Amino acid sequence: MIHPTAIVHSNARLAEHVSVGAYSIIGEHVEIGAGTVIGPHVVIDGHTCIGSHNRIFQFCSLGEIPQDKKYANEPTRLEIGDHNTIREFCTFNIGTIQDAGVTRLGNHNWIMAYVHLAHDCQVGNHTIMANGATLGGHVHVGDWAFLGGLSGIHQFVRIGAHAMTGFQTRLAQDLPPFVTSAGNPAAAHGINSEGLKRRGFSSASIMAIKRAYKTLYKSGLALEDAKEAIQGQLAECPELQLLVDFLAAATRGIIR
Repeated sequence: MIHPTAIVHSNARLAEHVSVGAYSIIGEHVEIGAGTVIGPHVVIDGHTCIGSHNRIFQFCSLGEIPQDKKYANEPTRLEIGDHNTIREFCTFNIGTIQDAGVTRLGNHNWIMAYVHLAHDCQVGNHTIMANGATLGGHVHVGDWAFLGGLSGIHQFVRIGAHAMTGFQTRLAQDLPPFVTSAGNPAAAHGINSEGLKRRGFSSASIMAIKRAYKTLYKSGLALEDAKEAIQGQLAECPELQLLVDFLAAATRGIIR
């Protein structure tokens, strides 16, 4: 299932039923799991591990060295999980020794064209990144997050689970779970209610999350007081633990 014009290094490890399209190049330290389909004109290099049943479309570059002047050819990695769709012209770089040394993309993600994952990004599961979304180095993205087209995420920013950015959002501070943001610079615009409904959150849980949002953004409370108030709302909505934990760990500040 390897096209005769593809170049696959003899040391690369390809599982059963991997397909490699015309003129694609697979490097020496690459491992690809069963059932993954690599389109034409794809370059996969570096210490890159790709799981099973992914589909990678034409003209992607995965596992290249970071766009970081400090990088000095250390054997850092790119890890991609299972059941991801990665559309045309995406670029994912390996990590750096200044962080965990690995860039990660989890499972069941839908990555549209021209998305960039810089070095040391950590992306969870079931995310959607629309065309042209760009993650600077060291960005963390939680499960089920949605990044709108041409969103620009500053390095070291964290995006919480179920959060959402609108078209052309410029995000330079952390975006808490459940919160929808848009603008340049980004501002909060309510919670991702529609996404939560699609994922099976009950009406009561969504109402409790809206209440927590109002506590954080509309009550006039200082951040520490708002965090304490949301802690007190956990009993009625255990899903708020995501928000409580995120706020406790925030170091860059949140959009507010």
